[in-house]
Amino acid sequence: MTFHSLRAGVAALAIIAGSAFQVSAQDLTLGLRAGPDSIDPHWSTLGSQAEALRHIFDTLVGVDETLQLQPAIAESWTPTDATTWEFKIRKGVKFHDGSELTANDVKFSIERIPVVTGPMSMTIYTKSVESVEVVDDYTLKVTTKGTAPSLPNDFIRLFVVPASIGMDVRNEEFNSGKAAIGTGPYKFVSWTPKGDLVLERFDDHWGDKPHWAKVIRKEIPDDAARVAALKSGQVDMINYVPASDYLSMKGDASIDTVIADSVYILNVAPVVKDVLPQKVKVDGKEIDANPLQDIRVRKALDLAMNRKVLVDVVLEGLGTPATQLMPKGFFGYTDKLAEREYNLDAAKALLAEAGYPNGFEIDFTCTNNRVPGDSVVCEALAQMWSRLGLKVNAQALNGTVYFPAAAREEFSLAMSAWGTLTGEASYTYGSLVHTKDADLGLGAFNRTGYSNPEFDKLFQQARQNLNDDERRVLYEEASLISMEDRALIPTVILQTVWASKKGTLTFTPRVDQETRAYEIKPAN
Repeated sequence: MTFHSLRAGVAALAIIAGSAFQVSAQDLTLGLRAGPDSIDPHWSTLGSQAEALRHIFDTLVGVDETLQLQPAIAESWTPTDATTWEFKIRKGVKFHDGSELTANDVKFSIERIPVVTGPMSMTIYTKSVESVEVVDDYTLKVTTKGTAPSLPNDFIRLFVVPASIGMDVRNEEFNSGKAAIGTGPYKFVSWTPKGDLVLERFDDHWGDKPHWAKVIRKEIPDDAARVAALKSGQVDMINYVPASDYLSMKGDASIDTVIADSVYILNVAPVVKDVLPQKVKVDGKEIDANPLQDIRVRKALDLAMNRKVLVDVVLEGLGTPATQLMPKGFFGYTDKLAEREYNLDAAKALLAEAGYPNGFEIDFTCTNNRVPGDSVVCEALAQMWSRLGLKVNAQALNGTVYFPAAAREEFSLAMSAWGTLTGEASYTYGSLVHTKDADLGLGAFNRTGYSNPEFDKLFQQARQNLNDDERRVLYEEASLISMEDRALIPTVILQTVWASKKGTLTFTPRVDQETRAYEIKPAN
């Protein structure tokens, strides 16, 4: 799979109308595996959070369905020198309360992000910002910490809120709707946590007018219940069709399905700190040592993964084996990493060489509702590692439990999905792999304690290099180091399936897996 062929494929895909019947109502009801954890758009980096809240709030920079940058609140952006970007703000943008958006609101939004204390900090999107200056109502100057060629990519998740809400606004005020004032295509009506988010079309939106006057986003985390809701007519479309139902639904004459590659990869995170939060047992007794610090143990875990089985059997074909942390074709992807080998005998030999000929017992924690297949891949990996001689206590948790615990670094061996949403390496490797450094804004999601000075040096050289070719080479060299170290162990690139009633809706799928109501149209 290449990103260029992925783009061509996605562009050609849609749930095309049949001759059955046509949606004529102005209401759209979506059945979604996950919804927001807050209505504050600066609360969390989770994709399900961004997907829901971009209906209410616009971002400074936009992206199309293949993650190519496009104008949004900012009509254009230009580097004026090595450490300064100028953003031209769109004129005539209205907030839902009727006030006009200006550069001051964007400045406020940038400066608010570090203040918000949500479960997953949004500072990975503002890490390069040194200061922000309002030049005039429609011009913003951003000074960066050194050269930052990828700043516009970071701002695809910079949701703009009105400065009038003030820095002291609380999460509860967003959740009640009081502070839920955006410029997005839909206005907030109501939200029930883990339930329905109800939205009403904002007719003064600066962009194209959405077809749907009212949108209900129903959070239905159970896969079987979500499928049943579509078949019974309770919802018009569902996302994340489970692999176990895909073939039967594809063959169902009353249902349209569409499949697309995504940017999400399930990565195993082995903690390499001196002391593990969940201790390992050898022969039934806890030990103080951390076997995961030994590269031979991490390589053994890697070699014992049969990625072909994960894709073909566990995910029933809805995926691709992963060699690194980004899909092919992304900026910083390297062709020098071969397909990951499955060799159980070699894995056992490495484990014995590391001093664990009879294996050990370890806890393995994953998500069960983050992306399609996360819990079944979790269980399958535990079984594969059991053949290596390990006793693996696999536990799949709801994201509302998993992510706060992961942020507290409570897991010794974990797995969750990560998508390179900006399309380039600085976002992913800077967040997950670089040594944790609050001053640089790097390593914000490094939960393993991995630190390699050689990687850090190359990465920092790359992120400040304005020459695309030179920057790409440096990122590729850095990714080779981290993948050889097994800083993280990628497993599979996931595919996404949506489904709707036959001939009712037209929808072009997105590689970021988002289901945006304003991009869904009734069939012609």
